[in-house]
Formats: sequence, C-alpha cells, structure tokens
Amino acid sequence: METRLRWELVEKIGAERQSAEGYPSQQILGFRFFDGEIDEAIEWMVEQGGFLVAPSGTCFARLREDEPYRRAILAADLTIADSGLMVLIWRLLRRQKIRRISGLRYLQQLLAKLKGEAATEVFWVLPSERARQKLLDWSCREAFPVKIDNCYVAPQYGWEIEDRPLLVFVEERRPEHVVIAIGSGPQEKLGYFLRENLSYRPAIHCIGAALGVITGDQIAIPNWADRFYLGWLVRLFSQPRRFIPRLWRARKLPWLIGKYGEKMPPLRRKTVARRE
Repeated sequence: METRLRWELVEKIGAERQSAEGYPSQQILGFRFFDGEIDEAIEWMVEQGGFLVAPSGTCFARLREDEPYRRAILAADLTIADSGLMVLIWRLLRRQKIRRISGLRYLQQLLAKLKGEAATEVFWVLPSERARQKLLDWSCREAFPVKIDNCYVAPQYGWEIEDRPLLVFVEERRPEHVVIAIGSGPQEKLGYFLRENLSYRPAIHCIGAALGVITGDQIAIPNWADRFYLGWLVRLFSQPRRFIPRLWRARKLPWLIGKYGEKMPPLRRKTVARRE
C-alpha cells in the first residue's frame, strides 16, 4: 500500500512538472512528448539543461515492469517521440498528429551544432571499448574534437543504477553536454542519477544506439529509412537474433495506447508486490 501511494505521488508530481515546462507537447501514456522542431528541442536543452530521453516502441512495455526505469523516464526534462510505431498508432487510434523526432536525427543535428562550437565540452558514456574506438576514429574523420579522457566505458549495470566513479569524472570535468549511448533502460536510469546528484546542470542526452549508427559501431541507417520510420527494419535484417525479441515486446504498444491513451499504465501488481 505504501509503495502504491508513493507512486501515485511521484507520478502526480512528474505530470505537473512536465506540464509546466513551457514547450509545445502532447501527452501519451503519461508522458508529455515534445511536439516542436528539432532545433527547438536542442535549443531548449542547451538553455535549460537536464536530461532528454527518446523512448523507442519497445520501451513502453517496460513501464509496467521496471519501477526504477519508470521513475527515471517520468522525471525526464524533455521527451522526444522517437518511435515511429507510436506516432502511427496514435494517429490511427486517436486521430491526432504528433511530430516525430528520431534519436538519430536529433543527435545528428546536435553534433552539427556542437562542431561549430569548439569550446563546448562534451562527455561521452559508451557501452564498450569498441564503441569508444569507433567514436575516436569518427572524430578524426569528421574533425570533431573528442578527448579520450572524456570517454567513459560504462560497466554492466543492475536493476538500480548508481555510478559514483562516473559522477566524480563528470564533476571534475564539468562538461556542458553529456551524451549517454548505452541502450534503453540503463541509460535513462543513469541520466536521472546524474541529474539528481551533480552539483550543476548540464544537458544530458540519452540517445541509445544513435551514436553507434553515426560512428559506425552499429549498422548504418539511411536517411530515407529513418524518415519513413523504417530504421527498425534495417536493424532487424542486420541482427535478427538480437532485434526480434525486442520487436516482439513492441506488440503491446497498440493495446497500451488503446486502453490508456494519455494516462500512464499502472505498474503490474506482481512488480509492486516484489518491490514492497
């Protein structure tokens, strides 16, 4: 009972905070998705700081199963509609349009902006040593300054995330931007942890595999495929064993939108019971 009451309070506060942020938005499944242009989203993050999330279609089922993830993503300062599936289902079932901003397009334009600002400090949180090397190789090709001391290879995280060594590194360097590219679930929890514990407020961008697509650590996604919501298909053909289970989880999204609409789905009872 105490856990349920606490969650009702957390979600009420989160909804009130998101509704007061002052940007064009639409509420879907409890989240206030940004509904403006990419440049506006980037400018908002540069000026306000905090952390941005870009949930894919496979992430929404996790809302009912993973309490720390739910807590983190609800607390995000800006949420962009990366999921083409969500955008299409929302249009079909609710007859409303929302502007899609893919995590890939967002990161491409953010990097283009930062490239012209040589004095801007960026800290990178990466999933592997290979990803770090790909980033450094890309920085040489694109003449984009990346300091090796600002590249952090994240460990394997558990259910709850507290990375004190990373917190110390970011505090010491105090970058204006932190790019977290370790995959959905852990990255949102990590972004929330950093925002809540840093002594200052950088712009924290939780953008999943988008950085790997740009640097060559992941399969390249053509611009036309991203524009027509087909990035998932390119990744499916490249790594079917990895992505078929993820796409299977996305099957729940039409049901969730049809049943809950603007409201956030409740935690499953077994999840609440386990946490109690």
